[in-house]
Amino acid sequence: MSAQISKREVVSSVINGNAPAYVPWSFRFTVESIEKLESRLGPSWEEQLDNHFMELGSDIGFFDQVGANEYQDLFGVVWDRTVEKDIGMPANKMLATPSLDGYSFPDPRDERFFRDVDERIARDPDRYRVFCIGFSLYERAWSLRGMTELLMDFYENPQFVHDLFEAIVDYNTAQVRRALEHDIDAVYFGDDWGQQTGLIMGPDLWREFLYPHLKRMYAAVRDAGKAVLIHSCGDVDELFPDLIDIGVCCFNPFQPEVMDTISLLENYRGRLSFWGGLSTQQTLPFGDEATVREESRRLLSAGESGGYIFSPAHAVEGDVPIENIMAFVEEAHAARAAAL
Repeated sequence: MSAQISKREVVSSVINGNAPAYVPWSFRFTVESIEKLESRLGPSWEEQLDNHFMELGSDIGFFDQVGANEYQDLFGVVWDRTVEKDIGMPANKMLATPSLDGYSFPDPRDERFFRDVDERIARDPDRYRVFCIGFSLYERAWSLRGMTELLMDFYENPQFVHDLFEAIVDYNTAQVRRALEHDIDAVYFGDDWGQQTGLIMGPDLWREFLYPHLKRMYAAVRDAGKAVLIHSCGDVDELFPDLIDIGVCCFNPFQPEVMDTISLLENYRGRLSFWGGLSTQQTLPFGDEATVREESRRLLSAGESGGYIFSPAHAVEGDVPIENIMAFVEEAHAARAAAL
């Protein structure tokens, strides 16, 4: 790699709407796919991937194992990982009624989120520094209240929903301010709103309940001169104009099953960047190595003009053959070598 340009600079070019020296990448993996990488590449597998993002913080806030397959997040929710190994399924409800009475939010400045940030940046200063806040609004709310209950609350207890969202945003903005004490480049907010077809709550409810709270939360980042990156699975491209208006710079995971990735990349270039795009539902688990390479090259070629960070559309699952994983990794590296 050229000594004149860092991975951090390349990503910044994309986030700022400019054409980069080459298409950057950042790949994410589940526990099961990491085992495959370790088996093929050894303990230095992560260094060999050469990801361009450094993901900081603790995302959802898992710190305590409370059972053989149970983990408790900082908000008190216990997650059962008997089947799903990375996050799990909630096994309790912290808000049994539509009220915040008796519930106390955790400390957003808990040092466990920040204690290794400076050390990691000093050890690898070349990468783009992203502080991650998972379950950043809707998902945090339903994990506390229950998904069915929260969706009913939109209609039956609207003031409670606003109160809950306001409290979550208060927590997140306090954590953002603490994160900004470190030399980070961006904050990444994870929050799933979409299904395979359309929004879970529909666009009208999204704009009524989520939009004003997201606007306040993202402003804490943009007002500090940092970039806002967000994640939402599903068919949510109808929200892109709203998200741009409230300061979003980069959208993930850019699912090709529900979005026309090439068309959206071209239409929004200069206004919104995308991270993802390589199918984890079809191409990676069910395609052969040649198909993965072909689709990877297509995406990398489309991203040469800017606005794109190459990656699978989500964390790579355990059903993806190691040959397919190595195929997209190798294509990314080859595209960089050819560009430089």
